[in-house]
Amino acid sequence: QVQLVESGGGSVQAGGSLRLSCAASGDTYSTTCMGWFRQAPGQEREGVATIYTRLRETYYADSVKGRFTISQDNAKNTMYLQMNSLKVDDTAMYYCATGTCSGLALWGGYWGQGTQVTVSS
Repeated sequence: QVQLVESGGGSVQAGGSLRLSCAASGDTYSTTCMGWFRQAPGQEREGVATIYTRLRETYYADSVKGRFTISQDNAKNTMYLQMNSLKVDDTAMYYCATGTCSGLALWGGYWGQGTQVTVSS
């Protein structure tokens, strides 16, 4: 059992930055991949970024590449998503997850409850 708790969301103006955190607890020993996903109202959930926790290999959606950075701190058992140059289109509920990854696809794991990011013009 793994528990994930997101934090760091909020409201910012376009061009601003936010740093999301995902704290993991429970049995995280076998975790191989973690990722950030988002879902805007009326839209499908999409993968934002994933990271293979041991390989440190990362994948980004084209829409955020160059603006967002996914990282992890194993000592703190926490994953981060640094979001810079935020756009209105980045407005969404952001979720962290852990499981098995293939690129931006993740399945068979656990999900947090999400943290809201709202970007205004």
